[in-house]
Amino acid sequence: MFDETVKKNQGPVKLSDLSFMDLYLRIDQPGQARYRTPVRDHTNNWTRPVPPEYMEEVEKVASLLRGQIENPDTSFEYGGQRFRLSYQRLANSEDWVCLRYINTKVPRLEDLSFAPHICTHLRRLGTRDGLIVISGATGQGKTTTAFGLLNDFMVAFGGVGITVEDPVEYALGGAVGEYGYCYQVQVNKDEDWASPLKRALRWTPRFLLVGEVRSPRAAEQILRASTTGHLVITTIHAGSIEESLMGLVHLAEQAMGASTANFLLAQGLTGAMHQTLNTSGPFLRYIVTEEGNNGDPIRALIRENRVGMINSYIDKQIARMNTIQSNNTLSKPPKKAY
Repeated sequence: MFDETVKKNQGPVKLSDLSFMDLYLRIDQPGQARYRTPVRDHTNNWTRPVPPEYMEEVEKVASLLRGQIENPDTSFEYGGQRFRLSYQRLANSEDWVCLRYINTKVPRLEDLSFAPHICTHLRRLGTRDGLIVISGATGQGKTTTAFGLLNDFMVAFGGVGITVEDPVEYALGGAVGEYGYCYQVQVNKDEDWASPLKRALRWTPRFLLVGEVRSPRAAEQILRASTTGHLVITTIHAGSIEESLMGLVHLAEQAMGASTANFLLAQGLTGAMHQTLNTSGPFLRYIVTEEGNNGDPIRALIRENRVGMINSYIDKQIARMNTIQSNNTLSKPPKKAY
């Protein structure tokens, strides 16, 4: 992300020279800042004190935030870089923020280090309606994958895209490709997510990206949108595909009842994936339903509230896709030598 080596005698040290994933700053008064590196290995969860040469600029950032935070979850810009900001008042009355770097370059599927056959498989989903659920733990690249899909779909197929986020992360607003146009909606801190979602549907979007499922009414709107001709992409914190679907149903049933929530998810689900990042890139488990087939076994399990049994179908589908890819590779004629 950044150059991790700061060389001496090259002028003032900039925050952009420090390689970090998360930066933790105390903002009620000066204090020792800490950071977490972006390296994804066994040291990934380590935090370290920010080196002394960076503290002058870190304190500049803290002073800009001191007493100025109106929304505890928002975005922040400094030195030409964008960060996702999360604010907390601690039990000891200290005020801290966590800043996470936002890459301003909106990725395409090929930029996400997926295997080529997975990119092809995912791109086909852009021709369908329904719901794509992307799950994973914090910091596993769910939002990046969601925007990679949306960007790729809009470039390939055009149409109106709307994102509903808090905060807006990747800047995708405006023309996308030759026939696509994206509108990005920032959710106000006191506004229920369901209200901007409902308004967004009146714009007749082809694609709808919801930053994260957070409330029962928002989950209800997502499920209804997925069955009315839109392709909805959303993210959810979960440890597996099954947990993400059960979590979505649990939220939605509080607004519409369990049987309705299961029925709409079964009808609307197009694909679900769980992502984990490691040193070689993203590891993806995924499941895709059959288009137009109400008897699809995945849909049947959801309707019958037996989501926990989906795991065996996930393994079978991944194995089948890998077999297809291997056969396609073996069937290609050898390249001629000139």
